[in-house]
Amino acid sequence: MRVLISGSTGLIGKALGRRLMAEGHRVVRLVRDGRLPAPNGAPLGTTVRWDPINERIDASQLEGLDAVVHLAGEPVASGRWTDRKKQRILQSRVAGTELLCQALADLQHPPKVLLSASAIGQYGDRGDEWLGEDSLAGGDFLADVARQWESATTPASECGIRTVLLRLGVVLSPHGGALARMLPFFKLGLGGKLGDGQQFISWISLDDVVGAIMHLMLHTDVAGPINIVGPDPVTNEQFTHTLGRVLGRPTVMDMPLFAVRAVFGEMADNILLASQRAMAARLAQCGYSFQHPDLEDALRELIRT
Repeated sequence: MRVLISGSTGLIGKALGRRLMAEGHRVVRLVRDGRLPAPNGAPLGTTVRWDPINERIDASQLEGLDAVVHLAGEPVASGRWTDRKKQRILQSRVAGTELLCQALADLQHPPKVLLSASAIGQYGDRGDEWLGEDSLAGGDFLADVARQWESATTPASECGIRTVLLRLGVVLSPHGGALARMLPFFKLGLGGKLGDGQQFISWISLDDVVGAIMHLMLHTDVAGPINIVGPDPVTNEQFTHTLGRVLGRPTVMDMPLFAVRAVFGEMADNILLASQRAMAARLAQCGYSFQHPDLEDALRELIRT
């Protein structure tokens, strides 16, 4: 297949690109700068230029694609949320998705499938409630971003492109994301739960994210939102103790609620303290078999590699 990836230099995009090329597929990278170096020395391959802020894309280079995986967006967990940061988070997702999807819809030969990133932040802070794809949306900032992000794919779905909305959970990898930021502290014995630790974390290994995307790309009967999470969400307290056990380190450096909010501001309530107990039922129903269904086994393998 000929597969376009936006966000190809991010954690998921790099891993997905490597997997696709290893299996003999052709990867096209949607980039802001055509001179961008390839990640980790991998072959650069074909690039297509775009400028989502100024609504420019080289649409002529999009003909002949079989699939598109849209992962681009401003990181949400880096730095405090100023008004400007929140605007970038929203605009990078909504404007970029609208631009890409309209360009795909206008093609003479559009791709068969679009897999567009979203997030389980769609559900907001929901305590211990089990959350399926038909659960009501939340009311906080990230839930609003996710709603608009998913709605921006409408031009693609309306023109007949099979559109899969990847509602991503917490992706675990020692090379980036939440786990990579936590490991240095936990290795020093400075890990601990956040707040009361009862907020649920719907985690999934990076290998399973890539595996799920590949699986959904090929299963032509699947469309709409899919929770990209593992089958066993855990509380922050359970996650903390499991990571400490795997590393052989104590986990007693808890961070009280007021301190989390003081340090991280609004981001704390939207990400670090929000509880989302998302179900992976629809992913399992379409035949995906998890490589890492158990948290402790996943952490042991991930940290070893």
